[in-house]
Amino acid sequence: MRLWMLKVGGVLSGLALLSGCAKESPTAAAGKAAGQGPPVPVLVAPVVQRDVPVELRTFGNVEANLTVTVRAQITGTLMTIYFREGQNVKKGDRLFSIDPRPFDAALRQAEANVARDKANLENAIKEAQRQKELLAKGIISQGDYDAAQTASDALSATLSADKAAIERAKIDLSYCSISSPIDGRAGAWLVHAGNLVRANDSTLVTIDQVRPIQAGFSLLEEALCDIQKESAGRKLEVLALIAGREQEPEKGELTFIDNTVDRTTGKFLLKATFPNPQERLWPGLFVNIVVVLREQPGAILIPSRAIQPGQKGKFVFVVKPDQTVEDRLITIDRPINSETVISKGLAAGERVVVDGQLRLVPGAKVVVKTSLEVAKPAEGKAPVEGKAPVEGNAPAPASGSKGAGKS
Repeated sequence: MRLWMLKVGGVLSGLALLSGCAKESPTAAAGKAAGQGPPVPVLVAPVVQRDVPVELRTFGNVEANLTVTVRAQITGTLMTIYFREGQNVKKGDRLFSIDPRPFDAALRQAEANVARDKANLENAIKEAQRQKELLAKGIISQGDYDAAQTASDALSATLSADKAAIERAKIDLSYCSISSPIDGRAGAWLVHAGNLVRANDSTLVTIDQVRPIQAGFSLLEEALCDIQKESAGRKLEVLALIAGREQEPEKGELTFIDNTVDRTTGKFLLKATFPNPQERLWPGLFVNIVVVLREQPGAILIPSRAIQPGQKGKFVFVVKPDQTVEDRLITIDRPINSETVISKGLAAGERVVVDGQLRLVPGAKVVVKTSLEVAKPAEGKAPVEGKAPVEGNAPAPASGSKGAGKS
């Protein structure tokens, strides 16, 4: 029995020893392959240090700075349209004309009424004066004089009403010609020539002011303090990025902060105004919004594609002076376009790998390429035997593939 137990213990010890050797062999093989294999072709980029903006990013919707609905103010027949649909118009440009003949006739009638009542008033004033003289002589009664004076006063009031009728007729006649109240772009015709339009009922066209133009957007309430602090005493710059043309942002400034935070979303509304000289921003367009709060001096930046995911966090491969690489954990601050601000882990002047990371392990030799064509392992070839994968990376290609390290 004792002999049997000794044999079993010997077998278990041997298995444990073999298992330990098996666990160590990939690491040893990886180190050996890294030091003895051919250099891995890679693309690198320098770690740079420069001033960068501190920004808030969101999306927004472009809206006209002013929108005016043009309606008829009199009832009549639409005679002529003087602009094309979608045309840019300026303030005071003639847009429509309504048949002026009925209103011209009304003006002439009002002028004739003034002339008639003016003559009647002059006669009434003279009659009242005669009645006054006869009253002083005791020829007529006080009632006769009062009647003459009342007739004079009534005609004076009638003349004032006639003059007001002239002013009204002139105004109605002026409404026969409809002009643009703002600079902007006209929309589609909503009524065509020959149609009867009614006062304050018929919409003729809508005009949007697009120079300048606005964009409305929302931010989370956590950004409110920063916005208030940075906008005190100065205008914050706001960029509008159009899809497909992100490298040519429209520049504007923050012009409105709402006085309420939405309880349901935890956001508050803001608006920015853009000069829009080329009219690239259009009402209804969705854009990405960047609010520039301030400048951060001396920030450390690397291309975002250099960053790799790992079990312990984000890392990059740093190329050392001896042309070997080390994997280094980094702390990310925030992305800026195609770059990322690094708060910890890198120094200006170092070089990081931006292409070819999948073939690297710590300590591997590299050759820096200037072309975008970095050699990649051929499809269907076996992976390197014993080459241990780096945390967050895929297993390295096979060292047995003769052409694997050539570009």
